[in-house]
Amino acid sequence: MLSDVTTPQDLDDRFRETLAALPAAERRRDPADPVTDDAPLTGAQVLNLFDAQVTSRQLDLAGRWLRSFGEGFYTIGSAGHEGNAAVAAALRPTDPALLHYRSGAFYCLRAAQVAAGPALIADPEPSAEPESTVDAGSTRDFESSADPQVSGSEPAATGPTSATGAANGFAAYADAARDVLRGMVASSLEPIAGGRHKVFGRADLAIVPTTSTIASHLPRAVGMGLAVERLRRLDSAGRRNGAGVRVGSGAGATHAPWPPDAIVVCSFGDASVNHASATAAFNTAGWYDHAGLRIPVLFVCEDNGLGISVRSPEGWVEATLRAKPGIRYFSADGTDPVRTYEVAAEAAAWVRRNRRPAVLHLRTVRLMGHAGADAESAYRSPAELAEDLDRDPVAATARLLVDAGVATGEELLARYDETGWQVRRLAEEVLGEPKLASAADVVSALAPRRPVRVARAVADAAARASGPGAGARAEAFGGKPPELAGPMTLAQSINAALADGMLDHPQMALFGEDVAAKGGVYGVTKGLRDRFGAARVFDTLLDETSVLGLGLGAGLAGMLPVPEIQYLAYLHNAEDQLRGEAATMRFFSQGAFRNPMVVRVAGLAYQEGFGGHFHNDNSVAVLRDVPGLVVAVPARPDDAAPMLRTCLASAAVDGSVCVFLEPIALYHTRDLYTEGDGEWLAGYPEPGGWVAGHVPIGRARVYRVGSADDLTIITFGNGVRMSLRAAAVLAEEGVGTRVVDLRWLAPLPVADIIRESSATGRVLVVDETRRSGGVGEGVIAALVDAGYVGAARRVAGVDSFVPLGPAARHVLVSAEAITDGARTLLAR
Repeated sequence: MLSDVTTPQDLDDRFRETLAALPAAERRRDPADPVTDDAPLTGAQVLNLFDAQVTSRQLDLAGRWLRSFGEGFYTIGSAGHEGNAAVAAALRPTDPALLHYRSGAFYCLRAAQVAAGPALIADPEPSAEPESTVDAGSTRDFESSADPQVSGSEPAATGPTSATGAANGFAAYADAARDVLRGMVASSLEPIAGGRHKVFGRADLAIVPTTSTIASHLPRAVGMGLAVERLRRLDSAGRRNGAGVRVGSGAGATHAPWPPDAIVVCSFGDASVNHASATAAFNTAGWYDHAGLRIPVLFVCEDNGLGISVRSPEGWVEATLRAKPGIRYFSADGTDPVRTYEVAAEAAAWVRRNRRPAVLHLRTVRLMGHAGADAESAYRSPAELAEDLDRDPVAATARLLVDAGVATGEELLARYDETGWQVRRLAEEVLGEPKLASAADVVSALAPRRPVRVARAVADAAARASGPGAGARAEAFGGKPPELAGPMTLAQSINAALADGMLDHPQMALFGEDVAAKGGVYGVTKGLRDRFGAARVFDTLLDETSVLGLGLGAGLAGMLPVPEIQYLAYLHNAEDQLRGEAATMRFFSQGAFRNPMVVRVAGLAYQEGFGGHFHNDNSVAVLRDVPGLVVAVPARPDDAAPMLRTCLASAAVDGSVCVFLEPIALYHTRDLYTEGDGEWLAGYPEPGGWVAGHVPIGRARVYRVGSADDLTIITFGNGVRMSLRAAAVLAEEGVGTRVVDLRWLAPLPVADIIRESSATGRVLVVDETRRSGGVGEGVIAALVDAGYVGAARRVAGVDSFVPLGPAARHVLVSAEAITDGARTLLAR
């Protein structure tokens, strides 16, 4: 047994004592009958819930056992939360789920549902919607706009199981148990993360892995709900070749498509309701509901009253959830399996029928502490701990089965012990499995780069634009395609490339603050809503976390999202959606799930007559620090369009997450050297020229001024224009310069950096970001790592925020500073 690894609370011993003390019922009940006269579950179905709960409980005990001798690396358990198995039973196994880290019993039950096949899932006719458990006053009347196209049916719980067939009871949960144990020991054979982290997730179970970052998955859930509903409507209309849209088939991901009437389920802990990410998600769901858009998401708050040691004030969680506008409130006691199933089924059916968000407030207890190292006695009284033990949900399910005459305490203890032995056996098996053996193994799933396939995708897009799609393209551009419009600014080139992207990617959507009706603060998205409709180009509420969350969910659901962050400075309060969610999806799922996305961000400095810090932010270090993230910075119009095409193709082909950082000050710049010279403008290439002009990720552009033999200037963004101006001055002094536009800040074009630096032996790194943590540090490090032995110098922005007005010139790089820096370097 595993009883020797329980905490001082003696959870295992207490459970055994409880079962031993249960008196047998006067008569046995047929497991095929309702477990009580008025229950929606049969005795067999409750036995299945019990098996899922016991499997989860024994996995928690196994985690403590493995940790006791240094072979287990994760001890956050689900003990006390096992009532969530009834929530899983109330859903369909095809409903995508993002799970709380205490949702072990949910995971076990979902795995058993899928393993048992269709015979395990029933789909009864919809029943009348009872109102007894719903807070009718918390939202406006939802029924008035119910969607008649969607069935209101709800699934039954799992099928019959023998009350005495203990070994057979565990068989359906063996795969789930092995999954979890592999995660605990960091086995490279673990099916979703491959030993990179212990998560609940599996593509065939429609369970999307989530990180341990508090509430960070909730904005994604809202995005998934919005995308599922939009794609369902496209599917109903049959717009794509008459065959509909495969929801959930996101850009080559391996997970199966989700049914058109799927709902998204997202579970989280009670302490998470206080987090900014949760507030953003609830607000966005309610905001869109108020605006009349459908978001079929069922939030599940597993409320044990504690955030590690910090208590949720009595009544706070309920008051908070009830007060969320536009989100229907349901509540159940998570230690009562029948009632939990009943309310969860009601909530799921309501969301499925109305395609609107709801929250299920599931009251639970926490047993065995927050994690293995947590000494609860330091902050909880013995009486409080004893009270939680009295509400053990597994014991409650056992008590229900015995009282009903479905099983005896002895029979249930036999099931419990058999499961314990089976879990122990599996734990010993996975101990010998391989671990990730090298850095290459660890990063293999992070962000694949397949440049040949990306180039082929660009070529295919060009062929479609000049071939079968030529008519639609001409119509979209009003008969005058952009290649005939003459020289363009950076903003105009991006606008045209976005339009071409929308034409080539039917599931591409462009959204953000002010991007639709206004056409963007700087006019970059002007006219796109009129061309492609409000379903594909739309304004969002003013919350960057939600903007990125919508993108994360949309990408996972099969769309190609292109969200806009209005200013770089606004990104920083939402950056965890990129770091903790977007960039980790492939890492934690080995590519089974992907969230392709191209995030457009207006940024950097040098706006004349406008700005200050929040409109002239030059801090990009946080982006370059995110593993696998692609960061593009186009400086010129003739780079912007091909780089954007590359980002879109990489997102579609490789599931890449790209940040397309657009220099605001260059949006409408026309001249390079003198006023009126028009040398910063460039023509837009026709589709026939897209292949020749393709810009691969991680390749720089080199400008040669004069002999180009004396000096190499390495720069990007606004620095390109200033460096070219400085190079022209130096040319008059007889100095030949090559100006290297990095174009890609992540990954850096290291090969180009080394080649161009070695050609002259003198390198001036011009970095418009800050001296500390700026891009220049990465360039210099690349040179050092490559053994560069020539001279090098940096010209960089001061470690300061960008002030308002003329004072900005004191902290930003200038063409004059570049020229002076070059002269100093040449004088060595």
